[in-house]
Amino acid sequence: MNDKDLLLSSYDYALDPERIAQIPLEPRHAARLLIVQAWNESVACARHLQVWDWQDELRPNDLLVLNDTRVLKARLRVRLSGGGLAELLVLEPREDAKWLCLARPAKRLRPGDKLWLEALEQDPICLEVVCNDLDSGGRVVQFPRSFGDRETIEGLLERYGEVPLPPYIERHNSNDAERYQTRYAACPGAVAAPTAGLHLSDELLEVLANKGVDQARVTLHVGLGTFRPVDTEDLTNLQLHSEWVEVKSDVVTAVEKCRKTGGRVIAVGTTSLRALEGAFTLGNRNLRPFRGNVDLVIKPGYQFGVVDGLLTNFHLPKSSLLLLVSAMIGRERLIALYGEALKRNYRFFSYGDAMWISPEAVLPDFRPQEIAGS
Repeated sequence: MNDKDLLLSSYDYALDPERIAQIPLEPRHAARLLIVQAWNESVACARHLQVWDWQDELRPNDLLVLNDTRVLKARLRVRLSGGGLAELLVLEPREDAKWLCLARPAKRLRPGDKLWLEALEQDPICLEVVCNDLDSGGRVVQFPRSFGDRETIEGLLERYGEVPLPPYIERHNSNDAERYQTRYAACPGAVAAPTAGLHLSDELLEVLANKGVDQARVTLHVGLGTFRPVDTEDLTNLQLHSEWVEVKSDVVTAVEKCRKTGGRVIAVGTTSLRALEGAFTLGNRNLRPFRGNVDLVIKPGYQFGVVDGLLTNFHLPKSSLLLLVSAMIGRERLIALYGEALKRNYRFFSYGDAMWISPEAVLPDFRPQEIAGS
């Protein structure tokens, strides 16, 4: 590590907007895959394949950890009682059917204001702004009492909401509701997709299973902690918004089996990694079942306890996700590899291409202890 590793400006890079993927590739596994070489190779050294070829990089007894969160249609258009329209992004539940929402334009939504949800062939529903939320800059909004958790509100959002595609995706299509979900999405609650998993097709998952690559599923409901911009230059005491995580006992058992059989724990996406490492940290650096909020910050210098390797996408400049990936392979190497990807016209962000960080590519000093000497 050096001093620049804890400065936000060190995680900036120039990105031509044309490199931001607007549509997903078909089939899902057709995306390109940048393979990071072993840690002691040249800084920008990489191989270039497709996600379908990832099967050749994995071994029998490896364990893929997937985030099975399902994206809610969490973007709501509302009519203000005084006239005009606004937009809510429903983030997370509070008590008594109150929900934390991001609002646009936020200045038009004041405590006590009535909001009306309207949709074709649906009865209008009245909401009320309860208060401002200083931490997020959002609004706490009262919903009808029967919509107090992620499971019950999903039905309302299906009727009135829209898929919350990131703002940099300007093209909208009728298949977004299906394509902006992983094939194994099961637990409703996210406002953004765990995007590395979007590359895994049914065919690729079947091939990997037949090869003897095991799977386990965690849940992390992607929320403000993942996509909120980092706004402090000094990253020494960086804090992130918490996200709801569940790591069940069968995941702990699967990780223990993987270790015993010589396999490697592979996180599919940064959210799966954050879920595992969050449970590990909150378990006093032992992986134990966990259900609750995780606010773990992973940045250079972090000692990994569970995850050996990572499949991930290409992330926004100055984002917490760049810090996380830098903790695995080093900031200078990461920025050099992003430069290599840009030269080779890789597609960036949610619908873009992918990067494979094998256990051999992770900085030796920060690998889980089980493989520290490999």
